[in-house]
Amino acid sequence: MKELLTRSLSGLLYVSILLLSIFINKYTFIGVFFIFGIITIYEFQKLIYLKNKRLYVIFIALLVILHLCQDELYYYFILPVLALTIITELFLVKDLVTIRIIPMFEKRKYLTTIFYLITSIIFSTLLPNYSGEYQPFIIAGAFLITWVNDTFAYLVGKNFGKHKLLERISPKKTVEGFIGGFIFSLIAGYLIAIFSDTLSITVWLIISIIMSIFGTLGDLIQSKFKRQAGVKDSGTIMPGHGGIYDRLDSIIFASPFLYAFLQILKHVS
Repeated sequence: MKELLTRSLSGLLYVSILLLSIFINKYTFIGVFFIFGIITIYEFQKLIYLKNKRLYVIFIALLVILHLCQDELYYYFILPVLALTIITELFLVKDLVTIRIIPMFEKRKYLTTIFYLITSIIFSTLLPNYSGEYQPFIIAGAFLITWVNDTFAYLVGKNFGKHKLLERISPKKTVEGFIGGFIFSLIAGYLIAIFSDTLSITVWLIISIIMSIFGTLGDLIQSKFKRQAGVKDSGTIMPGHGGIYDRLDSIIFASPFLYAFLQILKHVS
């Protein structure tokens, strides 16, 4: 009972800080996510046995450049960084399903930290401003869909799960749980479209599909990194939940794909 109460209070504090920062203004959101990003990079470096302070400098530099030059450097900088991020993440997906251990030699440790973790965190902060105007419901909706997906994947999997999704990586995840999370993510996306008056129902349903599929992949990839490191959680900063990386793994991995979709939507419409 005490553990459940601790976990609930910790989760409530995390959600409250995040949502408040999103809806106050874009600067509070970027500020909170900057702190989350620093912690996440620290936790990830521990998982892959890397310790390099220059990566924090790279994170700060890219965060500033990508936010200040969204329009001026869009074709010459943002798009190439987005492409490299998506390619890096697709290689991680390939390693997830084809080999037992993700090979993390020294050079790949740096490339993965930069083009999987750092740039994905930054694209998460760019999502609500993808159109040039700050739209808090975009990132809040993405988080809400992710939370709904995680919650119902767990509940459906626990009660009805019989077929393992990827047992050697995450023994508790089931195919039935994934389907349950996917369906309820679509319902969440539909309700967000109805009540937020932002994007169309079709667009929110596509966002739900992106967050459900790529969010699940992000969770599995993080589980693989933790399994290789021989740890249960990436950190201990959130009692009952683990580290910040444990909470952000899904949204971090899915963000570049969602940002790419929103940019296509922006330039086509």
